[in-house]
Amino acid sequence: MDLSPTSVLLCPPVDISHGSAGGVIFDSSSLRQQTTIPKAFIWPSSDRPAATEELDAPVVDLSGFFHGDEESTLRAAKLVANACERHGFFQVVNHGVSELLARDALDWTDEFFRLPLCDKLRARRKPGGVWGYSAAHADRFSSELPWKETLSFGYREAAGSERVVIDYFVSMLGEEFERMGLAYQMYCEAMKGLSLAIIELLAISLGVDRMTYREFFDDSRSIMRCNYYPPCQEPELTLGTGPHCDPTALTILQQDHVGGLEVFSGRAWRYVRPVHNALVVNIGDTFMVCDRLPHYLVCSARKHAEFTFTCSFKIHVLQKHVDAVK
Repeated sequence: MDLSPTSVLLCPPVDISHGSAGGVIFDSSSLRQQTTIPKAFIWPSSDRPAATEELDAPVVDLSGFFHGDEESTLRAAKLVANACERHGFFQVVNHGVSELLARDALDWTDEFFRLPLCDKLRARRKPGGVWGYSAAHADRFSSELPWKETLSFGYREAAGSERVVIDYFVSMLGEEFERMGLAYQMYCEAMKGLSLAIIELLAISLGVDRMTYREFFDDSRSIMRCNYYPPCQEPELTLGTGPHCDPTALTILQQDHVGGLEVFSGRAWRYVRPVHNALVVNIGDTFMVCDRLPHYLVCSARKHAEFTFTCSFKIHVLQKHVDAVK
């Protein structure tokens, strides 16, 4: 078996660690030399329509909100309210999350998914569990698999949990991964702060006390999820993430210049245009009163990664694309 970096073994329903005959080998390096993708990754055409129009997602400047400018805050709240009434998606800039911090987290994501498969499997998600490494959800499904690998871990701000992310990486992967854990720990802390700020802005947009939801979600348990999407030779046949609605309250996505997020709105799929150093915010089912708008992530001929930070409600997703397939 090839255990080169970014190899993934898919062998449902057999134990993923054994590599028994009959399993599907998802190896991004060898797939570059192939012209077709495994049948298990092909999705029905009805589930992968191509978006041709852009979603009208307003770009909300948060600088005034963070500096206590009431007029700017009300202006931002009005943009948020308008977006939530139509489809629940908007983008934020001047959000206070360091671009360097996000880049560092992305670099460590590349580092993890470049590991040999045997090392990644040390963090394998246990059956029925939430934390850990998973390859295309093959431990739960055998068809219409998403073109991705994932790594998930918990986060919580509480006494005695200052090193919760660091400790997870050390316990699962070893002392040499402490720096990786520290980068994600800092990233989670920054995203938790931003998410509570957005929750506060949502309260203002709804005309209720600005601290109502912030206080409710302040002591929340969180999940950070890193998704990796290898290059795909037939991106028109598969999806990085299938159509879904977020059952939680808030999702934040950071796209790179390639993008990939598409949203069903106005009876059509529409793409969300990436804006430099902006974060895409999606209001989940907890805040949605009427329509539940599905969305998905399309595949690309370029590899990319994303982060999902979940805190009693989904908070953050960070996505990037890198080298093109040769």
